[in-house]
Amino acid sequence: MTPEAIAALPYRPCVGVMLVNAAGNVFVGQRIDSDFDAWQMPQGGIDAGETPRDAALRELQEETGVSPQLVTIEAESSGWIPYDLPHDLVPKLWKGRFRGQEQRWFLMRFLGSDADVIIETEHPEFSRWRWIAPGEVVDAIVPFKRPVYRAVLSEFRALL
Repeated sequence: MTPEAIAALPYRPCVGVMLVNAAGNVFVGQRIDSDFDAWQMPQGGIDAGETPRDAALRELQEETGVSPQLVTIEAESSGWIPYDLPHDLVPKLWKGRFRGQEQRWFLMRFLGSDADVIIETEHPEFSRWRWIAPGEVVDAIVPFKRPVYRAVLSEFRALL
């Protein structure tokens, strides 16, 4: 695909979840489909007819096993935060229909224990997971998503 064709594509509507435990650390998972360090917070697409809030709770449960009863939603990003995929990935993801994603982010406080996190789900996304300090999050993420994560951390900083 040419850069011009990619620039003409829309963004995929998506949600992201910053899950924070009682110690103030952030959940990150290692992507199961990556051979190198590719940590990320839970995220995923919004289904037809679904609100971003409902999508965030669904994605959290699908990717981490954490049920809605084990979280409180403390904040929602004030707007959509977009990111572009590297050009070589555009034709490989989502059948080449999107240039990247625009995400609505939610800060959720985790009320459970580590035993409640079960990444061995029906369709696993993560091969392993851990809690990290908010200040370590950006450096753990693939470079093309770092601006999004900086924006999310900046918006939620006062609540962390």
